[in-house]
Amino acid sequence: MSKPAVPAESGAVPDLAELARVVARQRAEMDRLREQAATSAVVERAKGAVMALTGCSADAAGETLLQRAKAARRTLLEECWITLGGLAPARAGTGEPPEHTAAPGPDEPCAVPEADVLVEPSPPDDVAEALSRFGRALLHTDTPQDVARCLLDHLGRDLGADSVMIYTRRPAGGLDLVGHAGITDGLAAQWRTVPPFGALAVVDALRTGEPRWLEDFTGDTERYLLIGDPPEQWRSRAWLPVPTGAAAEACIGVLRGAAGAFTPRDRAHLRGVARLCAGRLRAFTTAPERNADAPADAVQALFSALPVAAMLLTPVRGPSDEADDFRVVAATPQAADVLGCAGGDPAGRRLRECLPEAPDDPLWQGCVETLASGEPYEGQPFAHQEVVDGVAELSTYSVRVARLEDTLVVTWIRHASSDRQEQRLADLQRLGNLGWANWNLSTREASWSSQVFTIVDRDPARGAVRLHDLPSLALPDDRPTLSRAVRDLLSEGRPFDLPLRIRTSAGVRHLRLVAEAVPDMHGTPVEVHGFVQDLTARRQAELALVERERAILTQHDVLQAERTLVARLQHALLPLPRRAVGPAGLRVEVAYLPAQSGIHVGGDWFSAIELPDGDALLVVGDVAGHGVDAVATMAQLRFTAKGMVITGSSLTGALARLNALLLHAGEGHRTATMILARYRPEERRLVWAQAGHTPPLLMRDGAVTYLPRPAGMVLGATPTACFEEAECRLEPGDRVLLYTDGLVERPPENIDEGLARLARAVAAGPDDESGRLGALLDAMLEDGRRDDVCVLDISVPRAPGA
Repeated sequence: MSKPAVPAESGAVPDLAELARVVARQRAEMDRLREQAATSAVVERAKGAVMALTGCSADAAGETLLQRAKAARRTLLEECWITLGGLAPARAGTGEPPEHTAAPGPDEPCAVPEADVLVEPSPPDDVAEALSRFGRALLHTDTPQDVARCLLDHLGRDLGADSVMIYTRRPAGGLDLVGHAGITDGLAAQWRTVPPFGALAVVDALRTGEPRWLEDFTGDTERYLLIGDPPEQWRSRAWLPVPTGAAAEACIGVLRGAAGAFTPRDRAHLRGVARLCAGRLRAFTTAPERNADAPADAVQALFSALPVAAMLLTPVRGPSDEADDFRVVAATPQAADVLGCAGGDPAGRRLRECLPEAPDDPLWQGCVETLASGEPYEGQPFAHQEVVDGVAELSTYSVRVARLEDTLVVTWIRHASSDRQEQRLADLQRLGNLGWANWNLSTREASWSSQVFTIVDRDPARGAVRLHDLPSLALPDDRPTLSRAVRDLLSEGRPFDLPLRIRTSAGVRHLRLVAEAVPDMHGTPVEVHGFVQDLTARRQAELALVERERAILTQHDVLQAERTLVARLQHALLPLPRRAVGPAGLRVEVAYLPAQSGIHVGGDWFSAIELPDGDALLVVGDVAGHGVDAVATMAQLRFTAKGMVITGSSLTGALARLNALLLHAGEGHRTATMILARYRPEERRLVWAQAGHTPPLLMRDGAVTYLPRPAGMVLGATPTACFEEAECRLEPGDRVLLYTDGLVERPPENIDEGLARLARAVAAGPDDESGRLGALLDAMLEDGRRDDVCVLDISVPRAPGA
């Protein structure tokens, strides 16, 4: 207790030092009494909470708080703050406190539910002392902003904190910054509202209910979007959810400029601070109970009186705290019609019920964007058929969405007929890439539609170009014609429709300019109106088509000339006999048919000659590809093969040398298939070798067979090709066919089917030698041919009289 002041003796000079000590003692006593009263209020509130939870008496509740404080090595005030912060919320819709257990007897201790008793390890002594000081300091806070300043004063000394931020949940989602200290007002305004996205550590901490320790600035930058301007001003941070009830509704951020980890002592200190703040912040964040029915009825009554289509929406949030749907709180009668909601009044229903294709509907997208950003949404005009005075009428509407606190106000604006006409005119100009222009010759005023400014690439701020200056926009070659047309229009009233070119930042544009004059009663032009149309795309397409046609014609001429050259070269190198030839006593009929499709000539060839020793050389070959290169390769192989066999090379030796010849023909060498056959008349023996070619066909006494093929690889395919010979003794009357694959191939069928078809055609052909090859070709090529065809029809004559 303070000592009473002793009055000074009459006439004595007052002792100023003594008076100062008296004032200081009285001020300290007042502060003590205020703190005692505030502490008593907090303790009584905590006792009341324990009584509501357990049903015990006031004395028993006080004893319970003392026991719990002693067990946790906390002061009574700290335990009261923690108890108040850990209260569960009232039961929804009742405003009543949570259910409690049966009341114990007067001498029994309070039965505190296990969920309300938080068992934590006792903090170090210095931390416990600091928490005790902080608990007393909280008694003097009246707002969240006071709590933030109190936190910074306390943590700045003990933990080196530079800034503090306090966020609380918004009822409609997201977070609000309710208190801050150590940050600028500009940064606080920037982060006043936080969307419910996981990219922020504060959101992550509240969602998980666990602290987030940001101690590695580089790694934290990759994980989270960091608060700060710039974020580098705070190198380490801690976000601690405040346990207010069943789930954390507030979060405290402690930001330090110094880098480094929070020590175990620091973490225990911060957790204790967060728990102490729970009771204080709960008084600021708990919303008062409201009667839900009365405001809803009033809002619906208000909307029913509105003369426009409108409705009020509230978000329906899912587990991720994002809006999964919207509930219609109130709606005007017109809204049900415009919305197209089946079943009448949409009030009380979900928006997805009224919009079955909600995620793709522009209205849904506008609601989601406005709820997230707060920016109003303006939709594009759309047509809607409605009944006016019993008559169906097509009207134009546009929708607008605006956020009002945690709700959305949706309104539909019905455009007047003039608005619809303007919109149609704007759509016409945009789709047709044209715009109107008007020149008043009396006032010298000019006006253009916005589309004309876009077409001519002119800033609307510069205004429209006067009619006399219009030719200056055109390219020099087009100016004289346009100048003459403008002069005739003004002097004689003669309208014009001209093409012109202008240069813009995007290049040269091709335009169409149409104008006519409006005369006065004397016939003098007083106004000119017209339109400008951008024909650049059409003109470019026309020019591209002309160039394409020219290229096609040029290519056709080149290919036709190449075909003529190749055909002449082929005829010179491969003369076709007019009748059957008879080397070594054989009858050989030759057929060569170029492909009908395309203009390329292939590389098929043949040889049927008598060698100096009296034997016959029979050759059929096919060079891959078409054109001049194929013909050149054909000539090279044909003459080289004949030369090598004539000079004594064996059939397999000739094929091996021809293979080497193609392999060393340089880059882009071709491949070829062929049959080399040598007929010895004295023995009627046919010796042959092949390089990847179709087998010879033998017809004897009406039976058709294919000769077994000896080994042989395609020429030009591999340097290690191996070739072998085979022989067949022919009998008088035998018929042998050597042919290229064009005779039997019909893509996409298998080659075996073509060979079988050839065997059937030969067996069914006429016996007359003079006409059987023609009949065979007609039967095999009745559907046309896709490749060159070369055939040697070889017959062994019968003995005279046989």
